[in-house]
Amino acid sequence: MTLKKRSINLSGHATSLALEPEFWTALEALAASEGVSLAALVGRIDKGRGERALASACRVAALAANF
Repeated sequence: MTLKKRSINLSGHATSLALEPEFWTALEALAASEGVSLAALVGRIDKGRGERALASACRVAALAANF
């Protein structure tokens, strides 16, 4: 499976993030259910990720939202 790369603006800086399409779909659904943009959701994940890589933190958030 290939990764899908997207550019997201976090705190005024463009950041590229590569995730599997299924994770993008899950994050988009999570953002929609919370009434926020995908960028806002990823920004929140970024702020709370600690030492974890952003892509990993996004995958964990997507999985946690589905359980």
